[in-house]
Amino acid sequence: MSSVLIDGMTLACDDVVSVARRRKAAGIAPGVRERVERSRRVVEAFTARNAVVYGITTGFGHLARVKIPHEELGSLQRNLILSHAVGTGSPLPDEVVRAMILLRANSLAKGLSGVRFEVIEALVKFLEADICPLVPEKGSLGASGDLAPLAHLALALLGEGNVRMGGVEMPAKEALGRAGIEPLVLRPKEGLALINGTQAMTAIGTLALHDAEVLAATADAAASLSIEALRGISAAFDERLHDKARPHPGQRACARTLRALLEGSRLVSAPGELRVQDAYSLRCIPQIHGATRDALGYVKKVLEIEINSASDNPLVFEDGSVISGGNFHGQPVALAMDFLCVAVSELASVSERRIERLLNPTLSGLPAFLTRHGGVNSGFMIAHYTAAALVSENKVLSSPASVDSIPVSASQEDHVSMGTIAARKARQVVDNVARVLAVELMCACQAVDFRGPENLAPATRAIYDTVREAVPPLQEDRWLHPDLEAVTRLVAEGRIAQVVAAFSPRPAQNQPAKDQPARNHPTQNQGATVEG
Repeated sequence: MSSVLIDGMTLACDDVVSVARRRKAAGIAPGVRERVERSRRVVEAFTARNAVVYGITTGFGHLARVKIPHEELGSLQRNLILSHAVGTGSPLPDEVVRAMILLRANSLAKGLSGVRFEVIEALVKFLEADICPLVPEKGSLGASGDLAPLAHLALALLGEGNVRMGGVEMPAKEALGRAGIEPLVLRPKEGLALINGTQAMTAIGTLALHDAEVLAATADAAASLSIEALRGISAAFDERLHDKARPHPGQRACARTLRALLEGSRLVSAPGELRVQDAYSLRCIPQIHGATRDALGYVKKVLEIEINSASDNPLVFEDGSVISGGNFHGQPVALAMDFLCVAVSELASVSERRIERLLNPTLSGLPAFLTRHGGVNSGFMIAHYTAAALVSENKVLSSPASVDSIPVSASQEDHVSMGTIAARKARQVVDNVARVLAVELMCACQAVDFRGPENLAPATRAIYDTVREAVPPLQEDRWLHPDLEAVTRLVAEGRIAQVVAAFSPRPAQNQPAKDQPARNHPTQNQGATVEG
């Protein structure tokens, strides 16, 4: 397996997932050392003449007015890490911390941060040795970036604090000794460069986005089974409605997927055969799911700019300028994460409505709660309650974090983004949505058992079979929690999305709609990345 090369410019979201979750190796691209060392020489020139430069020869935040004596510049950077590592709450998952390490190294590799090349090497060595600093999940305002989380990460580079190495918790000093890594001794600017930035919120957000893309494909799969179980009208997915009349990219892609998944079905109906038209939760799937796809495309654009950005302060440029700005402010990511919450929540919201239609005999024409012996058996009654509870929880979580702000640092930092809170909420919403879709898949498969699985389309039969490999039909009431967990694992691992991908057509990039002028529609997320 080739390494993901860190160059500060070309890292993709999928690269982050590969390194963070699948333990793919990371290396430093040729050319990085030269520009990093060029930037470092500028910092050393300023410290040599004791010039007043924020964060290099001054204190931080409100203390920027304090000039630091030359002999204390190293202590300034170490003390910064020690004092700022004051997060709280449970540690972030190792995959998030690995993503943070990779993103921090990639940002420094742009050569605008004024650090030594050895700092980037130390971060890469942590990835190689599978050393994950214990980073508390709470404490970031997304103001001067993710100060507290990144300080906990940097703390381990100094041989302080605690880490997990190979999944085993131990003091950082012990882990560094086992890996043969020397603790960093920070020099001017390096502590600040390690903790100024948006890498915590961006790491959480990148992994959540990947999982949301998988859920978008899974939602199409669950919806297709529900359509067949409810004898839905497939004319609502006619390409003329979506390619010609209203050509939003996500809507077109979703309708195209539904047509492919339902092709060959003996269960779908025609207008007027059973009813004139379906309820919105069936008829408007391309419009609802498609809008979520388009939202995910926007989020991906924001994240891929952010992961290749220099987000610390001040920044050092080739002409010798050191400019103090605000690239650490997390507002772009905060807004994108709030959008992600809202967009992914809608997948669960409409899924819950389809679950209701599957379980309600008045709407489905099937036995109540999909059990043959209602009364003695409750069937999927409470599975619906669980889905409804998660949907309602998502409504609370989707209230935007980014509209809030609170001044800190003696009002020097008087507007903050709350981007990491937004990202953490998005992660929870994604987890909830996976479980709601699992409930729909369970109910849809049970409903199909009444209709006859042999009548399914080839694609939906493959989806049905995948679910049935994990859970059998419900003949009599049984403990359903293990079933829900098993199907949730199928969803989270991308197993259902993989079936969708196998049957979905792959249109050319930027293919114009019929009878529409060609335009550069965004194409992200028209097919999900389905690796687990």
